Amino acid sequence: MTFNRNLSLGAVALAAAMAAAAPAHAEFEGKSAGDFMVRARALWAIPDESASTSIGGDVNVSSDAVPELDFTYFITDNIAVELIAGTTKHDVSHSPTGLSLGSVKLLPPTLTLQYHFLPKERFSPYVGAGLNYTFFYDAEPGVFASIDYDDGFGYALQAGVDYAVADNWYVNFDVKKIFLSTDVSINGGAVTADVDLDPWLVGVGVGYRF
Repeated sequence: MTFNRNLSLGAVALAAAMAAAAPAHAEFEGKSAGDFMVRARALWAIPDESASTSIGGDVNVSSDAVPELDFTYFITDNIAVELIAGTTKHDVSHSPTGLSLGSVKLLPPTLTLQYHFLPKERFSPYVGAGLNYTFFYDAEPGVFASIDYDDGFGYALQAGVDYAVADNWYVNFDVKKIFLSTDVSINGGAVTADVDLDPWLVGVGVGYRF
């Protein structure tokens, strides 16, 4: 009896020791209030441009591919705010003449309020809406003497998805539509244009949740 009792106690002690030594299997927790995410994306900025100019015709604006960072903070499990940072460069020409209007760089910080539908799941889609303010800089006038773009506000709509490949690491796909207009002055106002850029921002990248 004593031997069996000691054997039973020894088995229990061994099982407890093995359980303590074995690594705990942490369940996937997902996104939660107070979490902070940083994503790095490859971003394609694709203008959906149209314009009215004082000399008639339209404008063509090239697309650009750039790196981009975004920062997201979760106010609740489902609601978050996101700020993106990146800059693009675009070649501009007049249509149908083909006259070069040079190039211009855009810095378009965009703040969106997001709703995450399935924050506790590995596949976590979201939508968002917000505001954009675009700075135009380093404008080159092309065949003209000077060109100037007005900075301005725009509206933003967003849809995307995060997929958790590890507890804190995600792959991300994101699409934004920016409703953005600018007034353009060429040669000190000799030629003017009201340009709707309205770009699509398509991003693919990775993110880390803190």
